[in-house]
Amino acid sequence: MTSPIDPRHLSETGLVVLDITAADETTAHALMDRLQQFWATSGITPTRREPGQPGVRARIHAHINTPPPRDPLASPSGGTGIDTGEDGHAP
Repeated sequence: MTSPIDPRHLSETGLVVLDITAADETTAHALMDRLQQFWATSGITPTRREPGQPGVRARIHAHINTPPPRDPLASPSGGTGIDTGEDGHAP
């Protein structure tokens, strides 16, 4: 990842920023989906390919001390509303 991590994303115990590298989008999305079943996350984020680097990359924000929402209608995008901010990682 080339963009800096915003300090607000690590402002308290339990907040993490995970940079994911996977063989393909399907694998990356499957991992992000699984993570959001355990913790409050920013949901399934866009993946991108970087020239000269293998696979795809994504960044996800999570709060490991907060369980995921129980009601899928409360968060239709799949995440929990964790503010990921503008990090310039559009697909």
